[in-house]
Amino acid sequence: MSENSAVIIEEPKDDRSVLARARRIVVKVGSSSLTSIKGGISEESLTALADVLAAKHNAGTEIILVSSGAISAGLAPLGLVKRPRDLATQQAAASVGQGLLMARYTHAFGAHGVTVSQVLLTADDLMRRSHHANAFRALNRLLNLGVVPVVNENDTVATHKIRFGDNDRLSALVAHLVRADALILLSDVDSIYDGPPAKGAKRISQVDGPEDLEAVTIGKPGKAGVGTGGMQTKVEAAIMAADSGIPALVTSTANAAAALSGEDVGTWFTVNSGRKSVRMMWLAHLAHVQGRLFLDDGAVHAVRDNRNSLLPAGISSVDGNFEAGDAVEMVAGDGTVIARGLVNYSSEELPQMLGRSTVELGESLGRGFDREVVHIDDLVLV
Repeated sequence: MSENSAVIIEEPKDDRSVLARARRIVVKVGSSSLTSIKGGISEESLTALADVLAAKHNAGTEIILVSSGAISAGLAPLGLVKRPRDLATQQAAASVGQGLLMARYTHAFGAHGVTVSQVLLTADDLMRRSHHANAFRALNRLLNLGVVPVVNENDTVATHKIRFGDNDRLSALVAHLVRADALILLSDVDSIYDGPPAKGAKRISQVDGPEDLEAVTIGKPGKAGVGTGGMQTKVEAAIMAADSGIPALVTSTANAAAALSGEDVGTWFTVNSGRKSVRMMWLAHLAHVQGRLFLDDGAVHAVRDNRNSLLPAGISSVDGNFEAGDAVEMVAGDGTVIARGLVNYSSEELPQMLGRSTVELGESLGRGFDREVVHIDDLVLV
């Protein structure tokens, strides 16, 4: 398989049966399913999950496991009684816990003859185009070699400015990165409900779009105290995946085997848009925005409604300091961000170009100034 090939199943993706026949699946598991503050890593829970994933792998499905738990695994050995708030202590706990976590995974998968690898990512690895291309090549090669990559955010070196925010979001982006057929988000809750389960709420079996959850109150991190996401981030990650062509399932770790078999468990997020390229996902969700371009109504219509490139004639003002090739936001008159893109000119060059046609600019400023400000191939609506 070449690095540019996409593992895409052509059958309909509107039901869970895609999971039974998928060739490549990203599975994310949360800290609350693997660890506790008091006891560290739960051997029983981790081994049970590894048994399920190894069986699916050995049956021919490529598995990428996005695993939280490094910080949580490091708490007990360091004598910490709760998840630390300060970054330095979080990094210290991750440094201790990541090795422990990988040692357990190596042993548990090894019992089934499956080799695992450690892949640690920061947001910066996927913000830079050359870096995310390297990440794709590495992960794709590991899968071709029959390895189960275990992916986690590199909490030991990640700073607040370059963090994914939560591994749920990371898993959605990894699913795009490796051209996965589906994403499964596992936690200690078996499904999304239309209210508190303890009060008789009903399970939401399927979500066809964000509007299906408008009246639903989504839960925050649970009582275990070891995770950072909660159901809200899982829903956001599932919607992110579904909006970009990858179906997603939210369910409990206890339901992992049933989920991978395509059984009716959890909450299924159906695909509601075509699959975006990895580059567009990078631009939409990870590119570091360096400035803003404010558009007139005509330019908003051209970019948002007609899907055209952005021309200098439609820009009313510029904000920020950026160079050609940097990511910028395109903003409508009411302040709404409508798109992100890679700009062809610096913030010093653009002011003299505003409101002028490319023909006029080419004649007055010379060749090189008769191009689009943001080409449609470097633009994604948000």
